[in-house]
Amino acid sequence: MSVINNKLKVEYGDFQTPIELAKRICQKLSSLGVNPDLIVEPTCGVGNFIVASIKQFNLAANIVGIEINPDYIKAAKNSPIIKHDERVIIHHGDLLNFPLSNLEQSGEILVIGNFPWITNSQQGLISGKNLPQKSNFLGYKGLDALTGKSNFDLSEWMLIQIIEWLQNYEHSYLGMVCKTSVARKILHYLRDRQKNVCQFSTYGIDAKKYFKAAVESCLLFCEFRGKFKRYFCDVFPSMESADFQRIGFSHNRLIADMVTFQKLSFLYSETQPLIKWRSGIKHDCAKIMELRQVNDDLVNGLGEKVNLEDDYIFPLLKGSDIANGKISQTDKYVLVTQKSLGEDTTLIQNHAPQTWNYLEQNAANLDGRQSKIYQNHPRFSIFGVGDYTFKPWKIAICGLYKKLEFRLISPLKGKPVLFDDTVYFLGFDTEPEAIAIFEIITSAEAIAFYNSLIFWDEKRPIKTSILNCLNLHPRLIPPRNPVVSNGVSFPPPCR
Repeated sequence: MSVINNKLKVEYGDFQTPIELAKRICQKLSSLGVNPDLIVEPTCGVGNFIVASIKQFNLAANIVGIEINPDYIKAAKNSPIIKHDERVIIHHGDLLNFPLSNLEQSGEILVIGNFPWITNSQQGLISGKNLPQKSNFLGYKGLDALTGKSNFDLSEWMLIQIIEWLQNYEHSYLGMVCKTSVARKILHYLRDRQKNVCQFSTYGIDAKKYFKAAVESCLLFCEFRGKFKRYFCDVFPSMESADFQRIGFSHNRLIADMVTFQKLSFLYSETQPLIKWRSGIKHDCAKIMELRQVNDDLVNGLGEKVNLEDDYIFPLLKGSDIANGKISQTDKYVLVTQKSLGEDTTLIQNHAPQTWNYLEQNAANLDGRQSKIYQNHPRFSIFGVGDYTFKPWKIAICGLYKKLEFRLISPLKGKPVLFDDTVYFLGFDTEPEAIAIFEIITSAEAIAFYNSLIFWDEKRPIKTSILNCLNLHPRLIPPRNPVVSNGVSFPPPCR
């Protein structure tokens, strides 16, 4: 068999499931009560899931594989176990266009496998064509449609197609290897569209061991039966574990730990916060906009000494500085062209001519910024600026690091400290006000509350939407119920 080339392996998100893992998954599904009449493997590769299904589910009447790569089909059909089992049919086709409705079906269905681990943006980088017809299929609007939220895993799209197909049948199962982040997106999809699901759980898989991939992955197990609509997920650390943590929805958001959240829900802010967490400066041109003090000189990222008016220069702390507690001094500075979003930048020309000349001299870099957010805005615009940016006292945290380390930030060299856009912060006019809020945020209860909301496997686990959930005004927090539940109620199985 010829080996699929590297470009195609990337394009098709080709992570072949080892036979050892395929067997473990089939055994786990069987232990969960799965006993299908029809088994479908929509991207069967060399056929490891089909082999494992043959051995585990001997009562299944039909086993169907679908595969786009002819070399993999040849390898699968040459497997002694597959070619001598008359129940198995392997179709040469692409799930993106395959008519699932044509599959003959009676009794219970199991869809099993491992869909491609690649996003649509990664496909674009390699000019890949293994994509569904392009559309904003989750309906994002505004900036969300222009930025990261509109990026999706191909496996997410494929899982949705399978789920939509399985909604037509009385009783079916899904047992799919995927990223844990994709599994949560599928739970969101089911709830947002009010789809039927009676059981939804994940079981941790060591992706580094089985796929040499540094990503959190799992076996996603779903049972679809009748009209049950149970939108929660029991998260097991492994297929062998009996202990689990329940994630589910409350206040129209997905909660990472329902038990802890229920105990601390009195800390949840039901209204718009009076003090909002904000993100730092976004300029997308660090070589020009960020400066470093070398002796008595300011030097830009190109190694050039610059001589600029002080009015537009502010001390800068980056996300790594905040995360590592390096906050008492800095040799980094940032050039801030606006005090508010959309402010006319030509005002700099008269007020600070040296700064304006510097911007014009580096216009090629600034005008060449690719993000669409700079379109239809004044020349040399930045984002993440407002009155809050220039408050003298701040509380800050880096969104990229997987720890809840809040820092109390004071002015440096007589100026307010600014941050890059990996940092979230609150701004205050006075030190006592900042200290009072800092004590609330760093309390044991507040940290536990935040942990119940955060999914630590995400690329940027800490978000303003999470930080703003904590009620920062104790007088507004409702009285606690003296009887605290030890857990959430678990509904009986959907049998």
